[in-house]
Amino acid sequence: MTKELPRFESEEEEARFWDTHNSLNYIESEEQVEIELAPELARELARRSETRRVALRLRVSQIEAAKEIARRKDIPYQRLLRSWIAEAIRRELGRQA
Repeated sequence: MTKELPRFESEEEEARFWDTHNSLNYIESEEQVEIELAPELARELARRSETRRVALRLRVSQIEAAKEIARRKDIPYQRLLRSWIAEAIRRELGRQA
């Protein structure tokens, strides 16, 4: 059940409200909410989500094992491989910090 959103007298009042309230309590889960990002943030998010195709040679047994694990998880094996690579990158970068 969603709560009714109060009326705000100023942007400052609204900002204080959102600092102390969860927005998920005020929107329907089926609603689509449009937000406007600062241009520099939008550019950074676009850069981070940009993908590029790469060729990677793996042993057939590795590919088959990844496909089997992905099948058990009910996800595409390429997505599984990407998540493993992303996890290893985060782990390695964390060790350097």
